[in-house]
Parts: sequence; structure tokens; C-alpha cells
Amino acid sequence: MSDAEQALPATSHTATRIMRGGRVAACPIDDGLLLVIGASGPAAGQLPAEINDDAATVTNAYVTAWRLASPSPSVTHGFAALLPTDDADRPLTTLRLGQEGRRYIFAPRTLAVREAVTILAELAGGQLTAVLDSLVDAMIQITAGRRRLAVIVALIQSRKGGDGFLEFVGETHEGSIFLRGWARAADPGNTQVIVCGENPVFADCAIATFSRQDIPKGAVGFIGLLAASEPFRARDVEGLVYRGGGGWRYAALHQSRQIAGPAETPAQIRSVLLQTHSSPAVLLKLRSAANSFEGRETISTLPVPVRLGVDNIFQANSGAFLISGWLLDPDGHVQSVRLRRGSTDMRLDDRWTRLERSDVTDAFSDEPLFKSMLDQDTHPHGFIVFASGLGEDGMAPLHLELTLKDSRRAFLPLTPARLPPRQAVLRQIKSIDPENWGLAEIVDRQIVPFLCASESPSPTAGNILDAGAFDDAPGPPIIVAVGQTEERELAPFLGLLALDPETRQAPIALVLNSECFRRQAARIRQLAQFYRLSLRLMSSETDDVYDLLEAGIRALPSETVVLLAGSLLPRRSGWYGNLLAAYEEKGGVISPTLAYEDHSVRWAGTWADPQSGSLSGRYAGYPLSAVTGLKLTRIAAASFECCILPREVFLTAGGFAGSYLGSQQKGQDLGLRLSRIGIESWWLPSVQMLGSDEISAPDGASAAPLIERIDEKLFSARWAPGPESRDNRMVEASA
Repeated sequence: MSDAEQALPATSHTATRIMRGGRVAACPIDDGLLLVIGASGPAAGQLPAEINDDAATVTNAYVTAWRLASPSPSVTHGFAALLPTDDADRPLTTLRLGQEGRRYIFAPRTLAVREAVTILAELAGGQLTAVLDSLVDAMIQITAGRRRLAVIVALIQSRKGGDGFLEFVGETHEGSIFLRGWARAADPGNTQVIVCGENPVFADCAIATFSRQDIPKGAVGFIGLLAASEPFRARDVEGLVYRGGGGWRYAALHQSRQIAGPAETPAQIRSVLLQTHSSPAVLLKLRSAANSFEGRETISTLPVPVRLGVDNIFQANSGAFLISGWLLDPDGHVQSVRLRRGSTDMRLDDRWTRLERSDVTDAFSDEPLFKSMLDQDTHPHGFIVFASGLGEDGMAPLHLELTLKDSRRAFLPLTPARLPPRQAVLRQIKSIDPENWGLAEIVDRQIVPFLCASESPSPTAGNILDAGAFDDAPGPPIIVAVGQTEERELAPFLGLLALDPETRQAPIALVLNSECFRRQAARIRQLAQFYRLSLRLMSSETDDVYDLLEAGIRALPSETVVLLAGSLLPRRSGWYGNLLAAYEEKGGVISPTLAYEDHSVRWAGTWADPQSGSLSGRYAGYPLSAVTGLKLTRIAAASFECCILPREVFLTAGGFAGSYLGSQQKGQDLGLRLSRIGIESWWLPSVQMLGSDEISAPDGASAAPLIERIDEKLFSARWAPGPESRDNRMVEASA
């Protein structure tokens, strides 16, 4: 064959050579599939095939054949074969096909899809539609990637004449795509289609048809609801490949089409739904889509005695929600209540905790729809519920979906408050009566799971102000966290640090809440300059003293840090040097004794019980004189109200767990995590600090019992998963 002949395009000349028999042309569909076109005797179905006379390439090819319009004695049929291959780019020389192993020679140049369709059209003539349908049916049986889908679309589009148009494409909040248009061969029911676009995708389509007078004779109007395994947008749809009664067809996107968002689509479905017919399942699906969320509240318009309200909805950074509100349904019309975002949802009414809400009864007792139905003695209308698993897609609106037993749906849009989980829970428990009969279930089933599922961002320092030569001061910095209750005692506290020769020379980082920083920064700076302290003042958005300490740790580059809660006062001078000396000897985390102002022991180490796995203290209530003479002692967990530790170890352990509401379990949690990674904790009895039980009350004294209960449940959930884990952990903590 001459070079000129090899360079000829795939035209009738190529088709003529194929019809002579003994030659085939190949078109790569993708990396794993070839389309081979040739002519021979009658052969169809699954046939063995071998490439390049290599037995290792033997595979089964799908072959479709048709009788040629002008056959010869040796060549009566044209054929197209789909040939799986593990290397579509290999040089192609020969093909053996069929049980008899008839041998063909490949054309030296592979074909593009457009060229292959041209040759098929010349060879198949009026049978082209049936040939293409057969090939597409076979290709769809094979797992198809995007490139293969694009070839299928190209094959169907190569047929002459239009098969319909898409006139409306709209999105729904549930993630489905709604289509409206007309087609020549659309059949009602569920079918699989290919959504055409830059990236074609398979989708299931629920189709209903209806009569129209403004379209070609024989065509029907149709609406369809697409549901694909991967998300796509209405604006990505460029056409639809569907299989009707006459085979595979293509409906293009009309030049005057309308693209709509989720708010407009349900009304478009309702406008035509009553005219359509299809299977009951399809009509039910379309009716549900017509009744989908349109971005507005519809519960208040229900003609039945059902109302729903949300008082608070908090969202943590992890996507966990804590929701409180009320549902008034005295006649039992409600089938389910779901929290929905886009195509994901979670049922709430089978997991929430109900509360007494007499205020809801009072608010509706005079309304005619509810007046005769409300029981004035019981008010189980309130609820609190934890929900998660909806993802963090900020583009999709969040809403409650209420479904009645007659399948009607109503909606309530939601705008969650994005808060750290600790702050969200503290706000929520303000509204809970401590005497409420459902309090235990609220804590166990809603609040603790919400805290466990939430992720708290690490606290950071904001404004930084130096009031002395902080960077030039010797020794590890003392990070002092000042809560709101300690704000009034700052002047005497700084005075005590100035009276101790060691702390007067040491670098001191004072970390305050941002509001306290704004009020006190100028005054503290004056005091620091007066006392000649090497002080750095920092602000942080948090109110929690442990979070203030962590913000200071993260803002300083020092290898070693000393932590000190502003609620503590040193009993004697020299405490800083003694802690540093013990640290240089032992390393790890070292804490002094914590005592009450009456000089009785409040904390003298946290100890692990190997039998029960519980943590406890010793010497509590003893006079300080009983422990002062004891030596440096290994313990299970240190107290982070006052300690010295390596900064990098603190960061490696992840810092303080931000979900705890109080301080006791928060410190124990970090102590156990440090123990788990091999960091030893020590108690230094000879150094004592004076202070109260709680570093600072996070939400007032009235909430303290509930906060303690929540923290104990949270600590137990994290550190008591099972006997084996507990025993291993206690070995680590008590070694």
C-alpha cells in the first residue's frame, strides 16, 4: 500500500476496501475498548477474538452484523465488533474472529469516532439505526467511564433528524433535576438515561408523558425527574440520550430553554403534573418533588392542627447540630420530622427528647383550630435533639421537613448559629429547668453526643501588647490566664509576682478575654511598668481559663512554659525556681500542691485505680503539713492550673479538649492523653498554691451541677470504651 493511499481519510474509499473482505478498521473507544468495523459472512453475538496472532490477547468480542446492500459471494455481511483490550494504543496488525478464526488485516490508521460513524453509515445504509442501537446496548452493559459515555452520545447524535427538545431544566433542594420538553419516542415509567454535557453521566429518570398540540405529529410532551449517583447542576445539562420504543434517541437542549433554581422548580412541576400519566410509582415521585422545599415556611398554612417552631439551632464546626423547639400535634397528624440539607437528611422525631412546654399550650389555647384539642394538664410539646451527618455544604439551605400521614409535606427554613460546641451547650442549658424530669435523657442522648461529635477550633491570641522587656527576660515564660472573676484582683496579683525576686525577673504572659483586655490593658501596662515586670499582655476571644492558657501557649515560641491560673496565689516565694529545678531533674509535667485558703489540701495529685479504671485524688482535706515533706511523686495526671511542661508536648497531644464545659475533666483528659504518648506527670508537694475549687464558673453557680454532670458523662464516654482499653490505659497511667 502506498503512502498516499495510507493517508486517505476514512471515506467511501475506506468502506470499499473493507467490503472487499479481509480488512478491518479500528476506532479506539477508550483505553479498554475497541470498535472494529469489517465485512465477511454472517456472524453475530459473543465471538472469540485474537489480536496480532498473540494467544495472550484472546477475549470475547460482541459482534453485530447486517446484510450488505450489494453483497459478493465471499462478503455478504458487514459487521461491527466491540473488542475489550488492556492496551488500546498497541500497534494493530491482525485480527482473528469467530470459532473458525477468520483472519483480518487492520488498516494502518485508527479512526476517530466521526470517521467510524461515516463508514458504518456507508456500509449499513438504512440499517444504521438498528446497528447503532445494538452497539450502544452492548456498550452500556460494560462499565462505562466518561470517555465511553461521550462516545455513546456521539453515536446517537450522528443519526439524522431530531428526536425532541428539552425546554425547561430545573433543580430541586433534594438534589434531583427536573426536565420538561417533548420527544418522539419517550415512554412513561422509570428508565436509565445519559445526561449529555461536558461530562456525561448515567442517571435514572422517572418519566411521565402528556398530550401537546404545539409539537410535531406523533411526538408527546414529557416531564422527567433525574437522579444521578454523582451531583450535577441544571446548567450542565446539554441534552438527553434516552431509550424509547424505537431505540436510542437524543433530545437536545432548546435554544430558548429555561434554567431554574430550586425555588422555582416545584411550581413548574405542579403546573403540568395533573395532565400527565405514568406508573403510580413515578407519579408519586413527581408529586413529592412538586411538594418540595421552595425556600419558605409553609407549616403555618397547613389546614390541620399542626404547628412547629424552633427556639435555638446551634451548629458546630464539624457539622453537628443541637436543636431545641416545639411541635404541636394534638391530633396525631405528623408522620415524621426531618432535618434536611440538599439531598441528605436525618429523621429527628425518632431520636429527640420531649419536654414539657406549657407556654406552647397557652399560646394556642384560644385559636379555633386547636382550642378543643389541647389538654391543659399535659404539655409534651417541646424537644431537644442532636443531629449530625448532613455534611457542611454551606450552599444548600437547611430546613425542617414535616411529613403528614396523608403524604403532604411542609417546611421550616433554618439559619443555625455557628458557635463552638462548648458555647452552644452553655447557651442551651440556660433554658433547661434543673428540675425537669427529662434532664438525664437530655444530657445522655443529646448534649453529650453533640459534644462528642463536635470539633472545637484551637484558641488563638488576638492583640498582643508588651509592657516590659519580655523577650529579654530569662527563664521559661509564666503564662497567666485571667478569667472574668479574677479581673478585679489583678493589681494585688501583679504585686505578689513583683515581690518574689524570681518571678519579678521572669517573662510573664498575661492572657485575658478580649473584653477584659479592652477594659484593662492600659491599667495593666501602668502596673507592669510600675512593678518593672517583664510582661506581655495578650487577648483571646474565649472566656474559658484553660482556653486562655492554650492561646498563650500557641502564641509563644518557648521550649518550656509555666502555666498559672489567675485564681491561684503562691503560698510562698521561690515556687517558680523550685518548679524549674524539678523539671530539669525529671522532665515531663510537674504540678505543685493546690490548697484552699484555710491551708487544707485541695489537690495533691491525680491517681489511677488499676482495678476500677477510675481517677481520684488523695489527701484532699488534709492539712498542708501532712504532705509538705513528701518527695517528688509520679502521678497519673498533673493539674494544669499550675504546672511546668514542654510546649511541643502540649501541642503534640492536641491541647485541651474544647468540648468540656468545666475544668476538672478537661485537665484530666489532657493528662491521660499525655500519659498515653509516654509523657510522665509528677506532683511536687513542697510547692503550694492557694485557691478555690473552680478556676472560674463558666456559666454561673446555678449551672454548676449540670455542667459537672455533663463533663462526667463526656469524660466517661471518651475514656471508658471497654475493659481492654481501660486496663491498657491504666497501665500507662500508673506505670
